[in-house]
Amino acid sequence: MNINRPEPIVSDIEASFYKHGMDPQKAIEEILNGRYVLIEDYYSSGLTILHELNNYLKDKHPDQSFQGQREFRSEYRKFSHQILLQVSDNKLVVEKAPVIGWLEILYPDLEKFILPFPQIQGLNSAWQWYKKGVSIPVLRNKIHPYYGTYFPSRFEHLHLFDNWLKRYKGAKKTAIDIGIGSGVLSFMLMKHGFQKVYGTDTNPNAIIGLNQFMSGTKLARKIEIDHGHLFAKWEQKTELVVFNPPWLSTSYDIDRIDEAIYYNDKLFPDFFTDAKEHLHPDGKIVLLFSNLAQITKVTESNPIEKEIAEGGRFKLDLLLKKSVKSASKKTKRNQTWRSSDTVELWVLSNNN
Repeated sequence: MNINRPEPIVSDIEASFYKHGMDPQKAIEEILNGRYVLIEDYYSSGLTILHELNNYLKDKHPDQSFQGQREFRSEYRKFSHQILLQVSDNKLVVEKAPVIGWLEILYPDLEKFILPFPQIQGLNSAWQWYKKGVSIPVLRNKIHPYYGTYFPSRFEHLHLFDNWLKRYKGAKKTAIDIGIGSGVLSFMLMKHGFQKVYGTDTNPNAIIGLNQFMSGTKLARKIEIDHGHLFAKWEQKTELVVFNPPWLSTSYDIDRIDEAIYYNDKLFPDFFTDAKEHLHPDGKIVLLFSNLAQITKVTESNPIEKEIAEGGRFKLDLLLKKSVKSASKKTKRNQTWRSSDTVELWVLSNNN
């Protein structure tokens, strides 16, 4: 099981050099012409170029719709990854740079390499979350998400699930958590009295991170995890299947980084097929979903509604909805669509 990490550049690469005092516009021209720019002196010099690039692309992409913002972010991601930083002996070689523990943990095999500046920023943010922990309103203790592992940054769907669990009257012998991520849903199941949870994830970092986090605790005996797609190696039937799938559909092939955000056209049909085999006759499936794809015009169909209407395997027991609070006033994005953004909790049972 290979760990996910930003791909290091270890071969010689032709790049222009940039340092404080140089004209950032010239660096932008280099980037737009497909060339790399290596930061030579201060960490802040990279931030200067990113700022200039952001302003340039905002002028180029004035469309503030969801799709317009998506195009802006795609182009920003492409060009910003041409800004590079060098790493030597697990440290950034530029001055006044943050200390990032992941550089030592994820790259023990390399003495020198190069990474795109945004990936360094991502590693730095992930290190802060990992060391300081992240508070989740429905949990007693902080979680410490491992690098590259999904953790929730909004909580309305978790409140729905927590309230549903408080009223759940079914058996609590076992549950299966599909796409366990940083373990939030499994920890909630433990909090509400489930005896055993089986978790799966296609992301090896989730498995590594949770095994480390739970090591030496009671959770390690109560939560078993496996690296694999959907139900992975678990063959036993269970009283409850929980799944917080990606909320946006896509027509292109997705990589591991995008699997927590986007789903392809096979995910839901495969899930419902396998869920039928794993669910006790009187068991329940709980899916935490959203209308995000519909209100942003990414798709017109809801894959859960489609299964209920056409699949013949499951019937709807309950549908709970909760409005998402407005975007922060600090955000610079136009998110007027958030006024109709709703999270959903779907409870399905066997259609006997």
